[in-house]
Amino acid sequence: MTYVDGFLVAVPKANLEAYKDMARLGGEVWKEYGAIDYVECIGDDVPYGELTSFPRAVQAKEDEVVVFSWITYESREKRDEIMAKVMADERLKGDQWKNVFDGKRMIYGGFRAFVEL
Repeated sequence: MTYVDGFLVAVPKANLEAYKDMARLGGEVWKEYGAIDYVECIGDDVPYGELTSFPRAVQAKEDEVVVFSWITYESREKRDEIMAKVMADERLKGDQWKNVFDGKRMIYGGFRAFVEL
């Protein structure tokens, strides 16, 4: 079974093109190092729920969109190897991505797949 890193962020609408540039570069780097899939999705039908919702989870503001993304790997071991290489890659370092979104409101985690159809 595969291993998946999942992410949820709120991106200011004014920064959406910069976020897309960052995501394209990130996807190229992750795939270069062996990720199976790299997917970024802009919220299209994500209503603000009374108790829980994607927008609530990241404290999305009126001028922000919710982005849900995931990266798929062969295994947790491969993910750890790939992640170490990605974090050391100079292409992803620097201040150009610093203010694209508020990383303090990002939700992320690693998940072991248990059903794959």
